[in-house]
Amino acid sequence: MRAFVAVDLPVELHEKITEIQLKFNEFKFKFVDPGLVHVTMKFLGEVPENQLPDISKALDNVKCEAFSSNVKGIGVFPKPKFAKVIWLGCEGNFDALYEQIESSLSSFEFEPTLHRFSAHATLARVKYLPKKKKAEFLELLDELKDFEIGSMDVTSIKLKKSTLTPKGPIYETLHEVSLQ
Repeated sequence: MRAFVAVDLPVELHEKITEIQLKFNEFKFKFVDPGLVHVTMKFLGEVPENQLPDISKALDNVKCEAFSSNVKGIGVFPKPKFAKVIWLGCEGNFDALYEQIESSLSSFEFEPTLHRFSAHATLARVKYLPKKKKAEFLELLDELKDFEIGSMDVTSIKLKKSTLTPKGPIYETLHEVSLQ
């Protein structure tokens, strides 16, 4: 099964997420359902089901204090003129949490992360952006680069299963670890 470790964004932020997505509505991007928006801490990929208890036990060893996060700023990967992903920025102690997760899962030999970790929550995927709309898109990005979504308390991480369907992914929490 496809699995990943994540921090969910709270329900209180879903309305603001919808508000941001509506600003990009005319571009016909593939939006993430606001209820599914999360910060991926570690993508595990395809995992044998019989490994899940060991992965859960390893995640129980994550030692990181709960922390507050400001969710603000809209950005893109890889760069504005060639945007493939539109994201929300997340500030807070995510780097330390990421290191703890990496360390606790090091014995599993998951594929290494290709890019430097950057705490973010994906809002939309850009499949196509017509040239005549690019300037308008870049202007909107610039306007929203410091947009304040709100704050949240990061009190847990979740091991999630991802089932891909034609209507979008379905996520199921398999294990939750509270941060102290």
